[in-house]
Amino acid sequence: MGILTDDMKRVVNEQRLGFVATVCADGTPNLSPKGTTTVWDDDHLIFADIHSPGTIANLRRNPSTEINVVDPIVRKGYRFKGTATVLTDGERFERALAFFRARGVTAAIGGVVLIRVEYADALISPAYEAPGVTEQVVRAGWREYFRSLEHS
Repeated sequence: MGILTDDMKRVVNEQRLGFVATVCADGTPNLSPKGTTTVWDDDHLIFADIHSPGTIANLRRNPSTEINVVDPIVRKGYRFKGTATVLTDGERFERALAFFRARGVTAAIGGVVLIRVEYADALISPAYEAPGVTEQVVRAGWREYFRSLEHS
């Protein structure tokens, strides 16, 4: 059993969108959404470099990263801290490329980023701290909110 629990894997695989934090050359933070974020195995997450020149440059310079994946309806998810490896050729890259193609990714993939997760923890909205607030209450409220946006 690796660091990624079954629930962590479920959330990542369901949501697919991870917000990847890296460090720029000048030391400032960079946060970039990656719509191909998924589970590679019990200890690794992976995303495709479809158009991520800043993220890739930052990770080549400093491979430390954090990825947050949150279900926007229930306001729960996970943070994953780890070390990234940028793959652009070789057997591992070809295997990862086939992995994404099998998942239906048709965009040009310039590389993949494999993150060895070293720390993972839950992210839970403070809304759950209010008396009587359950996941069903939070889910209903956010579903209604998103429905209202569709009719605006």
